Amino acid sequence: MRSTRRRFVQVSALAAGCVMVFPHEMLGQDPGPLNYGVQLYMVRRQAVADLAGILHSIRQIGFTQIELYPVVYDHPALELKKIVDDAGLGLVSAHFNYDDFAQRIDYAHQLGLKFMVCPMLPQPQWNSAAGFGKAADDFNRWGAQVSQAGMQFVFHNHCYEFKPQDGGLTGWQILMGNTDPTLVMLELDIYWLVQAGQNPAQVMLEYKDRVKLIHLKDRVAGAPTGFVLGPSAEHFTELGTGSIDWPHLLMQARWQGIRYAYLDQDETAGPVIQSMTESFAYLKGLNI
Repeated sequence: MRSTRRRFVQVSALAAGCVMVFPHEMLGQDPGPLNYGVQLYMVRRQAVADLAGILHSIRQIGFTQIELYPVVYDHPALELKKIVDDAGLGLVSAHFNYDDFAQRIDYAHQLGLKFMVCPMLPQPQWNSAAGFGKAADDFNRWGAQVSQAGMQFVFHNHCYEFKPQDGGLTGWQILMGNTDPTLVMLELDIYWLVQAGQNPAQVMLEYKDRVKLIHLKDRVAGAPTGFVLGPSAEHFTELGTGSIDWPHLLMQARWQGIRYAYLDQDETAGPVIQSMTESFAYLKGLNI
C-alpha cells in the first residue's frame, strides 16, 4: 500500500498548477489500473468495412476493451459478441441512440453488457429547459428498465449540456437535478468537459458515485471553449500532445474506482491506426 500511495503522489505531482481535490478517504485500497479501450465511433468507417479486422488491430495495439457504437448493430447480438470475443477484447459498455433506446435493452442484455450508454440528446432538445426536462424523465424511465435487465443506464456528455437555458439553469444542472442518482450513471468525456469550460477533476469528484466510465482525447492548447457542438469545437489531438492534464485526471479516476477509460478521438489528422498507437503508447508510459 505504501508504494501505491507513493505512486499516487508522484503522478499527481506531475499536474503543475493543479489543486489536489482528493478527499482523505479516497486514499484507501488501490482498486488497480484502469482498463483502456476504444470507443468504436473512432473507427466507425473501418468498422463498417471490416469489423473483425479493425477489432484485431485495436487489440494488437494493446487496448483490452471495446465500447460499441450503433453502426454495427445490424449484426445479431450473439454474432456481434462472438466477433468481439474472437478479437480478444472485453465488452462491458456500448452506446445506443436516444430515439430507439428502450427498444435496444434486450439486445444489450444479449451482448452481456454492464452499461448501456445514451451518448446524445436529439438536437431539438439542446436549447430549452423543457428539452432537458424531457430527457431527464426518459432517463429515469430507461434507468429503471435497464436496471431490471441487470445493467446500468449511463449518459455521455458533450459540451452543449453546459449552456444556460431559459430559467437560468444549464442543461447539465437540469439533468443532474431531475434524474435518480441510483438509476442514471455517467460516462464523462473529459475533452468535452474542458471544451465547455468545466474543471473535469471537480466534475468527477462531485459526481463520484455516478461516474462509471470516462472518454479520452486530448485538446490543442489555447483553443477557445464554448457550448456549440460542431467543427468550431473540434480541437482534437492525440493523448499527451495537448493541454489536458492526463496524469492527474487518470490517477483520480483510478482512485475513485472508475474501471474503464475509452479512447474516443472523433477525427484524426493522420491514419487512425497511427493515432491510436500514439495515444496507447502515452497511456502505457503513464502506467495508471
